[in-house]
Amino acid sequence: MTTEKDIIASSKDYKIYTEFAKEREIILHHGDSLKFLKTVPNNSVNLIVTSPPYNIGKIYEEKSSLDSYLKDQGIIIKQLYDKLKSDGSICWEVGNYVDNGEIYPLDIYFYEIFKRLGMILRNRIIWHFGHGLHCKNRFSGRYETILWFTKNDDYVFNLDSVRVPAKYPGKRAYKGPNKGKPSGNPLGKNPSDVWKMLEDDWMTAFWEFPNVKSNHPEKTIHPCQFPIELVERCILALTNKGDCVLDPFCGVGTTLVAGIKHSRKVIGIEKELDYIKIARQRITQFYNGELKVRPLGKRVYQPTGRESVSKVPPEWKGYNK
Repeated sequence: MTTEKDIIASSKDYKIYTEFAKEREIILHHGDSLKFLKTVPNNSVNLIVTSPPYNIGKIYEEKSSLDSYLKDQGIIIKQLYDKLKSDGSICWEVGNYVDNGEIYPLDIYFYEIFKRLGMILRNRIIWHFGHGLHCKNRFSGRYETILWFTKNDDYVFNLDSVRVPAKYPGKRAYKGPNKGKPSGNPLGKNPSDVWKMLEDDWMTAFWEFPNVKSNHPEKTIHPCQFPIELVERCILALTNKGDCVLDPFCGVGTTLVAGIKHSRKVIGIEKELDYIKIARQRITQFYNGELKVRPLGKRVYQPTGRESVSKVPPEWKGYNK
């Protein structure tokens, strides 16, 4: 039987620990989040970014009633709130709970939980992606929501790290003391709260990056894995180098890889040992330069029309909707 000792990886460049200590750069814990969080000091984490179980019956979760699910989530959110520094942020990425064909938007329910703790919602970010299951009795879902909360009004926000190119950089002020001078910021403009990439790179007003399905280079066995790009943008905007980033449902270690990539300390907690093993492997591959990652800024693929799968099947010719 595999034990926690078996998932500790070490080399001359880095070491993965399973227990909390302030000076440690990488902590990957196999076990229950609530129990482990008790070992983490209050006011010690700069950013919490995660995608919790959606209670939709995935292999790693036991589906329960919506009320029961939210009650359990509220308990761990309170723990996370206590661990967060006063100028820290939480990015809570969720989809929908589905029961008998009815949609329950989880971000609306979670908003109330965070609000009761006194947290302040800064953005409700929509992550749009192009692929997923096709529904028969409703429109197919193609987005999830990231709720960005802060503890108070004094928080880290590095806008310059995530600015996007201005559409009209040559635009000039037509009145006032700066009349005739460029009206924008030379580093670019503030991006929107809809993440959808339409141009040649991610530095656009809309950010779209594909969900991790089929041929995505980051794909593992995890059924709901989110892309490294998504976490990178949260980390770049909401933390500084050397800060601590925590993911209480870290799955296969996406948050940890994103944090390590940008010189942050990382803590990941995961109850499924198979995912812990993969997370450990991905971290090792990252340090060895072997991890397959979708490049930050890569354009979302658009069919050219020459591929066989993008052509109308002969059987459909003349079909009228």
